[in-house]
Amino acid sequence: MKTVFVCLILFFNSIHLFSSNFIDIDRTQKNRLKNLVLFEIGTYSLGLYAMNELWYKDYPKSKFHFINDNSSWLQMDKLGHAATSYYAGVNGIKLYKWSGLDDNKAIWIGGLSGTFYNTIIEVLDGFSSNWGASMGDLFANSLGSFFAIYQQLLWDEQKILLKFSYSRSETSSNNSDLFGNSYFERSLKDYNGQTYWLSMNINSLFSIENSQFPDWLNIAVGHSGNNMISANNTTDDNRYRQFLFSFDIDLMRIKSKNKLFKTLTNVFGYVKIPFPTLEYSNEKFKLHPIYF
Repeated sequence: MKTVFVCLILFFNSIHLFSSNFIDIDRTQKNRLKNLVLFEIGTYSLGLYAMNELWYKDYPKSKFHFINDNSSWLQMDKLGHAATSYYAGVNGIKLYKWSGLDDNKAIWIGGLSGTFYNTIIEVLDGFSSNWGASMGDLFANSLGSFFAIYQQLLWDEQKILLKFSYSRSETSSNNSDLFGNSYFERSLKDYNGQTYWLSMNINSLFSIENSQFPDWLNIAVGHSGNNMISANNTTDDNRYRQFLFSFDIDLMRIKSKNKLFKTLTNVFGYVKIPFPTLEYSNEKFKLHPIYF
């Protein structure tokens, strides 16, 4: 549910980016900034209310406390925290630049928006007896935000994208009570089927002049885990890490004058495009004709 909340925040931010592509160019920057701030406050307040009603309300409260879950799920949940903060940060930077803030302020305020969203959730967790705040989650949230901020300050662009992909795992098929029944629910809960990628643009990152590679072509390095049936290792699973090497497409570098296409690439541009992939796991290499 908490992941759903952050996904909704990202979705509404993307919708706001969509509307900004069609906004009246005569609208003043002051009004843009005011409307953006009001939009984010309203969206976030509504999301917190919904989370309390659907998630926290039925569980007992406690004194604020921390838990140590750093070893859970082969750290796939931590990668998820970093990724959501990164996505929110990149979109936040774009939105605050559009609002008229100077670049430096837009980068810091927009880039930290993901950490802000997720930190409030950690505070709520810390006051719940069923959960607890996690230093690992807080670190991962900050890491995702600063990954977006650092690149924007250094290069004024995102040469390395943090991407996500999901395909239903065999483990989730046999554990629907734990990982969910619908595709959407499994994509959020099934860490066995998730993969997080560093997708690097070949021409931009390596400064290749007169390159024969298309501007949208990326190389990608991914991490996943498998055979996990609980947060921590048990005698019933043989969990292992997977390291993956593949190509990718940066949809946001495909040139188009179509505003709707540009908006869709902002929404779906952080999803890894399926390609042939080389996997290294259990001290062996395996070639996937197509991996998603």
